[in-house]
Amino acid sequence: MLEYDDFRSGTFEALREIPEEKVVVLGLVTTKGPNQETVEGLISRVKRAGNHFPLGQLAISTQCGFASSVLGNAVSAEVQRIKLLTVARTARTIWG
Repeated sequence: MLEYDDFRSGTFEALREIPEEKVVVLGLVTTKGPNQETVEGLISRVKRAGNHFPLGQLAISTQCGFASSVLGNAVSAEVQRIKLLTVARTARTIWG
């Protein structure tokens, strides 16, 4: 599980160092704020990661849980639902 929800996370080149038999879960969807990722944007990022690691061994998720601090994050239940639906739609589109 690698967090890649912001530009601070760096590039996908580090994936080249992961052993071939592993599965890598890319935490592409932020849980820290309400900004909404798109299926198209996530597909593009997964494809870029696929340039460095086999696409069939990649998966996507949120970068962390929605309550990753004592106070939680400023993300409503509805935004959380939409973010999770976006993850599911993206996964179905890529690997479905």
